[in-house]
Amino acid sequence: MKVTLTPEGATVDAVDLGPLLGLDPAEVQEKMRSGAITSQSEHGEGEDAGRIRLTFWCNELRVRLICDQSGEVIKISRVPVSNRS
Repeated sequence: MKVTLTPEGATVDAVDLGPLLGLDPAEVQEKMRSGAITSQSEHGEGEDAGRIRLTFWCNELRVRLICDQSGEVIKISRVPVSNRS
């Protein structure tokens, strides 16, 4: 899986992200617009320099993608979480 990285941010294809969140890819864009999917992007420092961590929350799931500086996903985690309030 590859993430598109630009100076404006990161883009993950809905075909890749949807199934990780338990969603049909067609639902991803609308759920992001409505706030049902939230996300956070972080750039690594120190020994993690050059890596980017993208985290997505939807319903009671957290999906985290760790990418290298070219956007190649090197680690995926998917875990249940309590409702984020």
